[in-house]
Amino acid sequence: MDPLFEITLDLAAKGSREASRTLCDQLRAAILDGRLRPGAKLPATRKSESFFGVSRNTALEVYDQLLYEGYVVARHGSGTYVADTVPTAVRPSSPAGDAAPDPRLNAFWLRPDVTAAMGFWRDRPEPPVSPRQPQPVDFRPALIDSRLFPFDTFRQVSAKQLRGLENKPARYKSAQGNQGNYRLRDAITKHIALTRAVVCRADDIVVTSGAQQAFDLLARVLVTSNETVVAVEDPGYPPMRVAFAAAGAKLVPVEVDGEGLVVERLPPDVGIICLCPSHQFPLGVTLSPCRRQALIAFARRHGAVIIEDDYDGEFRNDGAALEALRTADAADVVFYVGTFSKCMLPALRLGFVVAPDWALRTLVAAKNCLDWHCSTPVQMGVAGFIAEGHLAHHVRKMRRIYRQRRERLLGFLRDHLDEWLEPIPSLYGMHVAAAARADLDLDRVTETLLKSDVKIHAFSRYYLGPPTMAGLIFGYGAVDLPEMERGLAALREALRR
Repeated sequence: MDPLFEITLDLAAKGSREASRTLCDQLRAAILDGRLRPGAKLPATRKSESFFGVSRNTALEVYDQLLYEGYVVARHGSGTYVADTVPTAVRPSSPAGDAAPDPRLNAFWLRPDVTAAMGFWRDRPEPPVSPRQPQPVDFRPALIDSRLFPFDTFRQVSAKQLRGLENKPARYKSAQGNQGNYRLRDAITKHIALTRAVVCRADDIVVTSGAQQAFDLLARVLVTSNETVVAVEDPGYPPMRVAFAAAGAKLVPVEVDGEGLVVERLPPDVGIICLCPSHQFPLGVTLSPCRRQALIAFARRHGAVIIEDDYDGEFRNDGAALEALRTADAADVVFYVGTFSKCMLPALRLGFVVAPDWALRTLVAAKNCLDWHCSTPVQMGVAGFIAEGHLAHHVRKMRRIYRQRRERLLGFLRDHLDEWLEPIPSLYGMHVAAAARADLDLDRVTETLLKSDVKIHAFSRYYLGPPTMAGLIFGYGAVDLPEMERGLAALREALRR
């Protein structure tokens, strides 16, 4: 198969004695400056007349010269390709790390707190792991164990849905809907009704590219720049608050205690209240029934809206089932944000917003402005996965696995780390937070552990205002039991030192 070779080369005139040298120089330059990437296939020599305007013998001579110099490789029966490594590679220059930022860039996105928040999982580049090396231990929150996902089942369901597209291809303005595929929205209503007691219609839902796009959409339609006051939990989820800050909101950090967000600390002029009521990120506490009632009453009294982030609400560990904040009685003031990143796979990039009637039209318009709609094949695959009961089965399986990991973690904290850390009670989710019992430099501890390939976050990472509590967050979504034991033992040694 002929390559798509549309690189402009400054070649000598046809029939010129310089044709061979010029073509060789031009191809070498294209390889060095990156226009011809490693692995790129060069045109077959038998078609050199149409591609290069030279004879086949001339093209063979040029290819042999580049092969001799190490710029290309010949694969028998396949063709000539750019080598994976070339003798001298000229890379495009990048500005020095301490260079002044370009004034053409939006200064907001250059702020260190913003870049840190939007890359808050990243600690350092991860080198490839040798099979002989122990696996890194990753206690970072909001990660999942993708090895346990039923890929074969999802592949079969998706293939079945794709066959349906052959008969009725999706269009921009089709029954797929700009709010999201109808079958997916209908499946979501049934799923969240059973797992989170959220009662809504399919038409109340807008499907998004993950929870992060949901936050961005809500910020676009609810925030008036330099006017709207947004209350955020402190400590809280950094990427959520960045979306509202980018829209020009005035962020106000609000204290969190053992009963969740302290409603009494909300400013009277607040327009938007962002929180994780079921499993607060990162402390893990649950908003108490009394606080829930007070929060809904406050929002109505002050004309504010509530954004409920229910990022891992499917995973209940103890106690009776807890309803989401977005009940039928609160549907007019609560935007419920959910995601499939924790109960399925982050790579799907699918989330959703259950919105009040008065906001739907504007949300859909904002979604159209961004990307019109999410990938139709992915939406159809997830819809089938839910409708056929596979998501419910997977959530039940992961509940058992996460509960086992959680119990092992709590047991180790109780038996071996009690001198330094006290777990904060929690009922939901995929992580446990533990408060420091003494004045410890836990940021230094996390840096020490990182050198041993143990990744764990301290509370300080998630504060908007000055930290008022020290502690560590133990995510158990992506760490199995042997890794957990090794990581906790390393933590114990680091705390002893």
